[in-house]
Amino acid sequence: MLVQRTLAGEMRAYELLVIKYQRRVERLIGRMVRDGDLVQDIAQETFIRAYRALAQFRGDAQFYTWLYRIAVNTAKKQLLELKRDPLVFQSQLNSGDEDETSSAERELNSSVADTETPEAVLASKEIAQAVNAVMDALPEELRMAITLREIEGLSYEEIALALDCPIGTVRSRIFRAREAISSRIKPMLERQSGKRW
Repeated sequence: MLVQRTLAGEMRAYELLVIKYQRRVERLIGRMVRDGDLVQDIAQETFIRAYRALAQFRGDAQFYTWLYRIAVNTAKKQLLELKRDPLVFQSQLNSGDEDETSSAERELNSSVADTETPEAVLASKEIAQAVNAVMDALPEELRMAITLREIEGLSYEEIALALDCPIGTVRSRIFRAREAISSRIKPMLERQSGKRW
């Protein structure tokens, strides 16, 4: 309905779409790009591109799936441009290193109850760091698929539309990403057997 109202010339309707999806788009981009300022820029560019292409939205998929595809393509394009300019890319790498605690880590840390033992808190932090390290090391296509599934909660069909690939490929990528994460985390969990971490 908001899309139709925007196409009819009601700018407030598009503002509502931006408000509704901005955080989800930023989280998605944040998994691809570590520079917070760059995430904001890419998100803004995503919404500009979506607005310009809104007449092409056919409603075959949900709006956010269509929007996520634009976000992924915009982020990929920006990352390619950064790799062509080594000075900009290096500054992005350096600025990404400054934030030692990722958002997932902060979220995990904040959810730990005060009654947890120091050992349990440490184990949780280690597991969160290991998951983040594995996610960062995954090839881009695996990282995007697992992020869309596990963090954004998209269905396999929606991910296939967002990444413009067959659903079988999506399933394979998610399986491979889960296997990579599991192989790194399983030994850590076995060390914690019998303990509540």
